[in-house]
Amino acid sequence: MFIIKSTVPFTSFRFPSPYSRGFAHKTFTMSSEQFERIEDDYRTLCDTVKYKLEARIPNSSGEERKKLVREVLRETEDLLVMVTGLENEASPAPGSFRTQLMGKVRSYRREVERLQKDAHRFGGQTSGRDELLSGGMYSAKSDFEAHQDTQKNRVIGGIESLNRTSQSLDRTQRIAAETDEIGVGILDELDGQKEQLIRTRERVEDIDDNLSRSKRILNSMARRVITNKLILSGIILVELAILGVVIWWKFFSK
Repeated sequence: MFIIKSTVPFTSFRFPSPYSRGFAHKTFTMSSEQFERIEDDYRTLCDTVKYKLEARIPNSSGEERKKLVREVLRETEDLLVMVTGLENEASPAPGSFRTQLMGKVRSYRREVERLQKDAHRFGGQTSGRDELLSGGMYSAKSDFEAHQDTQKNRVIGGIESLNRTSQSLDRTQRIAAETDEIGVGILDELDGQKEQLIRTRERVEDIDDNLSRSKRILNSMARRVITNKLILSGIILVELAILGVVIWWKFFSK
């Protein structure tokens, strides 16, 4: 019996903080990839179940028919597990996106219930016909054919699993390439900002030099003003002394 089970653990969405412009969308794509992988596994297994119900079981009989019915029932149980995983992934999603995903989940659940009903119906038909035709006898040939079919299903399932893995790797490579492009853009932007900072620092240094020269000029002017005041004060004192001498000589020398 071949049962396809997703190897991806059922974990909830986690939305990391966005880096910068345009990166939030890429991060959300990476977070929703979990839902897509489980959905791919579900569709593959669901197609296998439908093929057995529509093509193989109606054209089989005896023990082979019973084995196919049991396979389908077990595979529908696996489908229910996948639907539960999809529901767990969709629950934390934001807003309208969660509504869309939950609509898919409900549709998948109804589909699985319908497949289970069809399988039980074929199982009832198998029991009645076997009692009439063979009285419960087992057929070695049917067992051999069922074993061959099981091996064939395993091979097909392995090929499909490899295809899904290849597609997942392709998506991961595309995401990595887009992330690399974003990183290069951020580095270019940082280089531009670095150049702007360097030019700003040079302008600040020029302004500082100008301020230093202006300060020296102001200090020189202040010293000249003080010097001029001292000289003027000295001249005034000399003139007062001369005036005093003239007055003394004129009035007191005789």
